[in-house]
Amino acid sequence: MTSKNRLWTVLAVLLSVIAAAVGYVASDGSGDGTGGSTPKAAASSTGPAAASGTPSASAAPSAPKPSAPKPSAPATPPAATAAATWVPTDPAMPDVCRTRLPGQALDTLGLIAEGGPYPYRSDGIVFENRENRLPRKASGYYHEFTVVTPGSADRGARRVVTGDSGEQYWTADHYGTFQEIDARC
Repeated sequence: MTSKNRLWTVLAVLLSVIAAAVGYVASDGSGDGTGGSTPKAAASSTGPAAASGTPSASAAPSAPKPSAPKPSAPATPPAATAAATWVPTDPAMPDVCRTRLPGQALDTLGLIAEGGPYPYRSDGIVFENRENRLPRKASGYYHEFTVVTPGSADRGARRVVTGDSGEQYWTADHYGTFQEIDARC
């Protein structure tokens, strides 16, 4: 073998190694053979060693390595996701655990989640926030829903107010005070 052929062989092997490294990095290092085998085989079959007829160790195509599928993230129900990521809209505002609300409030929250039907004609109307006890938002952002008050001849004083971003507030005294509903508990 002449020194010129030896030089071409070394260059072909070097290019094959570089191509394999680039393929490995491009395939995120998973070793599944999809990134490294094609560039390596292409470089070695078209390199100077292939043209000269000199066989090299990298000239043989390598079979893709078997790989197990990557596990997917566990399915999380939307309610659990919302509960896990709940962040108060105003840290200065008191909050109340959803489970600490009266049963009628939980019924109202269930109707809100289902989109109705609601027991009162005025449920779902825009809440104006005239008292400014909720964070300031554009007109039409908040909506109010009646929470049935046992023994009351009218709608009573209890309400759930929702915001367009999904936040929920509880008032038991007809907008005198509010607590943000914490869905985590």
